[in-house]
Amino acid sequence: MLDPSVLGAFDSATFFDRIFSPDSDFARALWTTIYISIFSMLGGLLLGLISALAGQSRLLPLRFLNGIYVTVVRGTPVIVQAFFLYFGASLLLGFDMFPRETDLLGMQVKGAVLAGIAALAINEGAYMSEIIRAGLKSVDDGQLESAMSLGMTRGQGMRKIVLPQAARIIVPPLGNEFNNMMKTTSLLSFIGINEMFQDAQIRYSNDAKSAEHLAAVGVWYLLLTIVWSLTQAYIERRLDPAGKSDRKPSLLKRLTGGGDAEPEKQTVEAGGHV
Repeated sequence: MLDPSVLGAFDSATFFDRIFSPDSDFARALWTTIYISIFSMLGGLLLGLISALAGQSRLLPLRFLNGIYVTVVRGTPVIVQAFFLYFGASLLLGFDMFPRETDLLGMQVKGAVLAGIAALAINEGAYMSEIIRAGLKSVDDGQLESAMSLGMTRGQGMRKIVLPQAARIIVPPLGNEFNNMMKTTSLLSFIGINEMFQDAQIRYSNDAKSAEHLAAVGVWYLLLTIVWSLTQAYIERRLDPAGKSDRKPSLLKRLTGGGDAEPEKQTVEAGGHV
C-alpha cells in the first residue's frame, strides 16, 4: 500500500531534470524515436506511392491486391501489425525475418527496431496511398493528356507534370501523418524498443515517480511536434507557387487543429487517420 501522505505529491525537480538535464540514455531513446519516425515515413511514402499508382492501374489484379492491402492495414491496429510482424510472422514462416542486430546506414540497430520500422511503414503506406491518390486526382486529367500529346510517355508525364502539381496538395496531410508517426512510435515499446516512452517506463518502475516521468516525456513529444510543424510550414511555403502562403494557418492553429484549410486540402486530409 502507498503511504497516503505521498499521494498527490509531484516532484517538480524530477520533472524539470528530465526536460532540461536529460542523460545519455534518454538521448539515445530520443534519437531512436526520431530515426524510426523518419525511416518509417520514408518507407510509408514509397509504399503509398506504389499503392496509389497500383490503385489507378488498368490491371484488375493490381487494383484488387491494392484494395486488400489498404483495407486490411487500415482496418487493424498498428500494435497488432507490429506484434504479428515481429513475433507471429517468424513463427508462421519458421525463421527469423529480422536479424538480432544489423547495420542501418552506419547505425547498429536491433531486429526489433527493423520490425518496428517495417510495421509502421506498412501501416503508413495504406494511409499515404489514399492521400497521394487524392492528390493525383486533384490535377486535371487534361494535364497528363497534354503531356502525352507533346511526346512524353505516361510515366514521364506523371513524373514531370502531374506529381509536381500534386505535391502542393499532398504535403500538408503528409506532414500531419509524420506528426502521427512520431507519436505512434510509443507503441513500439511493447515489442522491446527502447524509445522515449519505454525510457520513461523504465525510470518510473525504479523510482515510482510515474506522473513526473510521463509528464516529462509528454513535453518531449510536444517539442518534437512543434519542431516538425515549423519545418512543415517552411516546406509548404517553398511549394507554394501561387503565393498563397498568407492563407496558411498559423502555428497555433496548426497545433490546435483550427484555421480555414483550403477545400482541396480538406478533401485530401479526409483520407488520413480517423
